[in-house]
Amino acid sequence: MAQAVALIIIAALTVADQLLKLLVELRLKPVGTVDVIANIFQLRYVENTGAAFSLFSGKTYLLASFTAVIIAVGIYCLVTKRIKSKYLLFCATLIIAGGIGNLIDRVFRGYVIDYLEFLFVDFAVFNFADCLVTVGAVLIIGYLIWDIIRDAKRKKESGRE
Repeated sequence: MAQAVALIIIAALTVADQLLKLLVELRLKPVGTVDVIANIFQLRYVENTGAAFSLFSGKTYLLASFTAVIIAVGIYCLVTKRIKSKYLLFCATLIIAGGIGNLIDRVFRGYVIDYLEFLFVDFAVFNFADCLVTVGAVLIIGYLIWDIIRDAKRKKESGRE
């Protein structure tokens, strides 16, 4: 049941990502940028042929292939119920949805549409799918750190340092 819900959420988040990018393409591309909060946040249309921070720029097929493999492994783990924790299932759902959103762009456009830009820090322009992947990954890292700390406490309490 949880796996079916995760697949529905993946589909919904992917559709939301693609609708946002379509809106950005139709409304933002013609004007380039729109200030949302002066000197803090703006919407800026960018066609990114690379990964984060434009790494591997122009390597669309390599990035698409890598992303497709990660998504396939994630979906396999999801549908075969290898992910037992609902928390980790949630994290995987976010990562898979974001990956699919950007994979669609790479395959059908040849680039990823980015549009969110913070001006007060030197950071890459990004999109909703990037946010999904980042939040999912950060939550997993937090879980792993918490798990390591918990295991260390258990070992210390049992006297097996």
